[in-house]
Amino acid sequence: MQKINRREALQRSTTAITSSLATTGLIATGLAATKQNAPAAEAPTVLVKKRRVLRVLGTHVTLQEELRQRAQSDLGIELQFSPGGSAEVLHQASTQPASFDLYEQWSNSIRVLWQAGAIQSIDTTRIRYWSEINELTKTGRLSPDAKLGAGDAPNRILYVQEKDQLGNEETKRVSFLPYVHNVDSFGYNADVIPRGTPYESESWGWLLDETQHGKVAIVNEPTIGLFDLALAVQAKGLMKFADIGDITKAELDQLFTVLLKMRREGHFRGVWSSVPASVKMMQRGETTIASMFSPAVFQLREQGIDCVYASPREGYRAWHGVMCLSSATDGDTKDTAYEYMNWWLSGWPGAFIARQGYYISNPQRSKSELSPAEWDYWYQGKPASEDLPGTSGETAVTEGSIRDGGSYKRRFSNIAVWNTVMNTYEHSLLRWNDFLSG
Repeated sequence: MQKINRREALQRSTTAITSSLATTGLIATGLAATKQNAPAAEAPTVLVKKRRVLRVLGTHVTLQEELRQRAQSDLGIELQFSPGGSAEVLHQASTQPASFDLYEQWSNSIRVLWQAGAIQSIDTTRIRYWSEINELTKTGRLSPDAKLGAGDAPNRILYVQEKDQLGNEETKRVSFLPYVHNVDSFGYNADVIPRGTPYESESWGWLLDETQHGKVAIVNEPTIGLFDLALAVQAKGLMKFADIGDITKAELDQLFTVLLKMRREGHFRGVWSSVPASVKMMQRGETTIASMFSPAVFQLREQGIDCVYASPREGYRAWHGVMCLSSATDGDTKDTAYEYMNWWLSGWPGAFIARQGYYISNPQRSKSELSPAEWDYWYQGKPASEDLPGTSGETAVTEGSIRDGGSYKRRFSNIAVWNTVMNTYEHSLLRWNDFLSG
């Protein structure tokens, strides 16, 4: 056996212990000397575990502080939310994919992001609850007799086909994670505008009613606000579209001829780019009727304003939330992104967003996170058996109230058009800018 001296023995012993501790991640400080007179051993390297960080770009609709805090706690990660206006964040995402890891917005952003190479496909085998995703996403309908709606129903842009095209033939690769979705319309102050009858008297045409001159606001997003206005113009009988989900260049020019005239006459109070901005406009009395998203309606109700979310007889404008993986995301960050996507479908997040009027793609998993009274009100369209809280904890629904538009199934059976990027998208941007500057 080879002889070794005392110094060599100590050094070998220290090295072995250091290696073992490093392997189990227990090193935080250097090893103490084994004996008072022992030769000083070389200080081992301190290993500090780097906290996982995930950057999420999107809008105020889903990038809320309560969700961020809960996800951080559940997953042990750091979430950096960057909310902004829909047009603003879409521009950033499509031109700077390295500036985010996940993108949260609506289905009308998918064609832009996919064609720009800003997002990569998502592997459905890594989505834990993929089998629970309901038929709305996969077929465009909750039931066979429901209206499909014009434009980009989610199933038309979900699956990645051969040659990286998007389509509705099922594959294991998808362009987005289906999660939050809803139908949108307009909100109106029932203290000013007489309450209408859902699906009968309430109409998109109200946005152009002369009695609300100067008190109307539209969402500043050409793939959303444009359809609100197109539905309004058609409801008023001012023009008719061959396919409202694929408006032609000539039809766009005719549409904006009507709208620019009204804009110059002062019919529109303005446009808004975020949910908080739409809330403030009605709070201050600047608007009585406006394009609106569900969270704004419930925020206004919590503040004592009798805001009604209309159920237009012409049908809703529908949207589907999309969570997209940046084309620049890889490695550990990509693994963390999949954890966060799975968290969104795990139950609690779906219950949270139900309290602001939104639905989740696998609702049965969230049912246990809601009280029976909440489930009956938000999903079944039944009268509230008790006061119900919103996301802030304040009462958003009073006992006896029935949700505007009724049940999940009834609302999604009445879709006029989905948020869509049309073939005339570039021309619609030009005309939208004319409207804004008009």
